[in-house]
Amino acid sequence: MYPKGINELIKNLKKLPGIGLKTAERLALELLNWDEEALNSFGESLKSFKDEIKYCEICGLITDSNICNICKDPKRNNDVIMVVSDSKDVFSFEKTSSFNGKYHVLGGLINLSKGIEPKDLNFDNLIKRLNQINEIIIATSATVEGELTAQYLNSLIVDENIQVSRLGYGLPVGADLKYADQLTLIKAIENRKKYKKI
Repeated sequence: MYPKGINELIKNLKKLPGIGLKTAERLALELLNWDEEALNSFGESLKSFKDEIKYCEICGLITDSNICNICKDPKRNNDVIMVVSDSKDVFSFEKTSSFNGKYHVLGGLINLSKGIEPKDLNFDNLIKRLNQINEIIIATSATVEGELTAQYLNSLIVDENIQVSRLGYGLPVGADLKYADQLTLIKAIENRKKYKKI
């Protein structure tokens, strides 16, 4: 019912999380009201952001430089690394201002049914960082994939001097970290528990 260009835009907008057909239609029609300068600016930002965004060479967080601001920050505690599945989790924890250590982003979770194995994730760079730390906090979601990834990570850390802890969850099983509120995330950090060595 719409011209081809609008249909294509609607189809692409629907790929975004939380955007259904009606919302995509509303957004596409709203963009028709924008002036040419605003549309060009929007289009340029879409084209350029993928080229400008990189992954931190140390922790894997999305950034616009080779090393992210958290890894560069001399005020951060270098003795503790919180391991998360993706950059969105880091941003969620940073909003709480309750964690002052460093992060490590795996770039996903082990999910054998989707063909995602440990070799597909950012474990190698984490192993290189282990000789500089005292504690690893495993902050993967309380899902089957999150637990499998946490168990695998725990098995990798053989140094007895490194304490391995898992977030203490007040989160329901199956919950995703990125949708948790700040208080729940604060409590999860405070109530983390030690992992038993296998």
